[in-house]
Amino acid sequence: MHELSVTEKILDIVLKHARVNHVRKVISITLIIGEMSDLENEWIQHYFDYLSKDTVAAGAVLKIEKVPIVLKCNLCGQTMEIRREEIGGTCCSGCGKAGDFSIISGREYYIKEMEAE
Repeated sequence: MHELSVTEKILDIVLKHARVNHVRKVISITLIIGEMSDLENEWIQHYFDYLSKDTVAAGAVLKIEKVPIVLKCNLCGQTMEIRREEIGGTCCSGCGKAGDFSIISGREYYIKEMEAE
């Protein structure tokens, strides 16, 4: 259900930009979504299709680009890309220490671009 509220916000932003720019039809929307998010691509598109019905965004395709999880060691400064299932048990690839990281990327979600007529 988390996807519904996120998708509502995405559609609000798209429709606002469409109005300001006198868009007749939204063709596609490119979204950037971090690997750490719980957002499921299929549900976002499903909710978008439902919510955008009878708007200039009806039928628009969501192009979703996933951003990897990148951590930075707070001890040595080394950055490293990890998979979601590795969170919590990660040791630094630089100094070997565990558990003292800052998240550089992987939690974000935003609209990168919109194709329209």
